[in-house]
Amino acid sequence: MEHILAHPEMTGMETLIAETLRNPQLVRQSRSDETAELYYRFYTQTTIGDKWLCVVVKYLQGDAFIVTAYFTDKPKRGNTLWQST
Repeated sequence: MEHILAHPEMTGMETLIAETLRNPQLVRQSRSDETAELYYRFYTQTTIGDKWLCVVVKYLQGDAFIVTAYFTDKPKRGNTLWQST
């Protein structure tokens, strides 16, 4: 996760990354990698304004790992696997 936290806007965001994985508002299948899922949660007043946090998780043979995490203005298109109500 060191490569994620090296980005200035992601410094100190470990708690938000964990929160997004535990309690996402939206989960979408990656359109470019069928083994990856994108977990989204909206946060207000981040260091760069009101943004969605996207945490990309790759699943391989019973193992999972975080590929990357980043803030975005809106979720990417793709098949919705889960959405909060």
